[in-house]
Amino acid sequence: MKENLLKIINHYGVNAQQRQLAEEVFELQEAITLIDKDGAMVDSEFEDRKAHIAEEIADVTVIISQFIHYYGLDEVEIYKIADYKIKRQLERIKNE
Repeated sequence: MKENLLKIINHYGVNAQQRQLAEEVFELQEAITLIDKDGAMVDSEFEDRKAHIAEEIADVTVIISQFIHYYGLDEVEIYKIADYKIKRQLERIKNE
């Protein structure tokens, strides 16, 4: 997978993929906003919207993975940082 992700980012270039990341994040935000503001929907609509959110998360994940490999970042270290930030936020919530 790493090689394929690097092929993509090298083909389009870092600047183009930065713009693509912004677009994909916007589309994810838009999908999430749609599901949250419509409180009353039938189950099939809800399932369709969840599927759309999953697809947008996948798009963002693919682009982020390109940058992880392009910059040679350590995925384990990224998860450690994320874990630290989660624990820090939970501590903040506890202290509210």
